[in-house]
Amino acid sequence: MAIFKQAKFFWASIVVSLVLFAVVQLLITGGMLNLFYVNTLVFIAINIILAVSLHLIIGITGQFSIGHAGFLAVGAYASGIITMKLELPFVTALIIGGLVAALAGFIIGFPSLRLKGDYLAIATLGFGEIVRILFLNLDYVGGASGMQVNHLTTWPWVFGCMLVAILVIVNFTNSTHGRACISIREDETAADAMGINTTYYKVTAFVIGAFFAGVAGGLYAHNFYIIQPSNFGFLKSFDILIFVVLGGLGSLSGSVISAILLTVISTFLQDYPETRMIIYSLVLIVVMLYRPQGLMGTKEITSVFSRGQKLKGGKKDGKGQTVA
Repeated sequence: MAIFKQAKFFWASIVVSLVLFAVVQLLITGGMLNLFYVNTLVFIAINIILAVSLHLIIGITGQFSIGHAGFLAVGAYASGIITMKLELPFVTALIIGGLVAALAGFIIGFPSLRLKGDYLAIATLGFGEIVRILFLNLDYVGGASGMQVNHLTTWPWVFGCMLVAILVIVNFTNSTHGRACISIREDETAADAMGINTTYYKVTAFVIGAFFAGVAGGLYAHNFYIIQPSNFGFLKSFDILIFVVLGGLGSLSGSVISAILLTVISTFLQDYPETRMIIYSLVLIVVMLYRPQGLMGTKEITSVFSRGQKLKGGKKDGKGQTVA
């Protein structure tokens, strides 16, 4: 019965998502949404992909990574090269961008994920800066002046990639592999003692997260016409990290909600450049003071809609006490 309910909710979520996509697409084609709002929706979807991909690394596996902007940059430049230099289709660019970012995740992940805590954070931060400096000095992709790309990112493309990213990460989390990753997050020593290959699962989570960050990089690159190394500094990694922490570590729903909320706040505060970061920071401080566990904590949005039923326990006597 529980499996049936999960499947029912899964397909209901798919239907709701498709209806949402259709409504937005009709508004776009009907001219009811101008370019500003369409670009905001695209940017929200890209940030959701980045948030859920980092959620798998930090929230599920418990690996403190702050180099996610490096994978975003790898995917952006790799996809830009595919479309602009090699003139291949956009879908090919997205897939190759994700695969190259996944390869980078494996290369940096295999030696680095033997580290823990602050040491891992420093290693991943170093990786992100190495990638940025590499593209900064690479004339093939424009160096510091940046690389021009065609505008190919549309609402259907970004929505489809976002939906695939969420579905893959949700199903991975609910699988035996996801439970192994959660056990590593809770107590790596105990998980290792129980025979779980901790290095394998940490690298796997890192590679999957890097792949979707690379896909997001491809969408990002082909949405802003030009990509520059300055767009992928360590502050970008911290922006993505904030999505996960503010939403609640271990909650994919929280990461999605946080990505939507912060993207909207940041977008509509662009008219106030002097006070934008002050207001943005105050919002974060207030939320952390009154909700230190994040917006959703470790819960998912499904728990809000599920009917809480108390456990009945065993047979009871006349006084309502449980009897053997």
